[in-house]
Amino acid sequence: MNEVFNRPLLGSLALLALLASEEVRAQAMDHGAMGHGSMNPSGMDHSAMGHGQVMDHSAMGHGPATQAPRTALRPITEADRQAAFPPLPGHQVHDRQVNWAVIVEQLEYQNFEDTSVLNWNANAWIGGDIDRLWLRTEGEREEGITHKAELQALWGHAISPWWELVGGLRQDFKPASGQAWAAFGIQGTPLYGLELEATAYVGERQQTALRLESSYAILLTNRWILEPSLEANFFGRNDASRDQGSGLADSEIGLRLRYEITRGFAPYLGVSFNRSYGNAAEQLRDDDGDIGQTRLVAGVRLRF
Repeated sequence: MNEVFNRPLLGSLALLALLASEEVRAQAMDHGAMGHGSMNPSGMDHSAMGHGQVMDHSAMGHGPATQAPRTALRPITEADRQAAFPPLPGHQVHDRQVNWAVIVEQLEYQNFEDTSVLNWNANAWIGGDIDRLWLRTEGEREEGITHKAELQALWGHAISPWWELVGGLRQDFKPASGQAWAAFGIQGTPLYGLELEATAYVGERQQTALRLESSYAILLTNRWILEPSLEANFFGRNDASRDQGSGLADSEIGLRLRYEITRGFAPYLGVSFNRSYGNAAEQLRDDDGDIGQTRLVAGVRLRF
């Protein structure tokens, strides 16, 4: 009975002894059989591992790293450069395009001393980048009566990207019976948002005049714009029938804040300070007029 039970135990012990002998034999295995017996400490011999030669990239579709071009490139000539970069058309080609714009700078209601005034100031142009036809108009109606109204037709010629010479005719319809003028001057935008105009006039009965205008659009946000403006008129001679006095006759300083709902429609609020000087002021005093006025304004700026 004991012999029967001891047989499995003896078999297990024999199996464990066999496994132990195999592990010792594996640890003592000679590495020379793996091709590492002659390993050079200064550099591994990769030939046994298939790395004895530089990897052939041509088999991978890359070709040899130092392979020279099959066909040498010829030097680039001046004819090649001209063919690659032909001369571009000049400014005259673009100038042939006819463009136009209509800008109503001021269309506003003014209030001062229980009096209401409708004031307008607009301009339009048509033409190219170099030569344009300009139309200007401005005036005012007080208590339903037109007191000032004028229209100018000017030809403009650009002398630089920012300046333009203008010349043409001006017709005053009011005050009195009106007056015709020859006009010439300069206008431009030397800074972003800054507009300048200086126009001289030669009228009937040897009358001369000079008008200076300036405005500066200050961008508070993308839609809110604060615009101060200045206009001054000078005359060479007194003309009481047309309320014109020699020297500085009158000025208007304005400050308007507009909100551009779109580029073409911008309502605004502001204030305007109007004043007369010199002989023009004396004429107003004789007629019991006010030489200085502060006007509250509300209007809209339009662009087409």
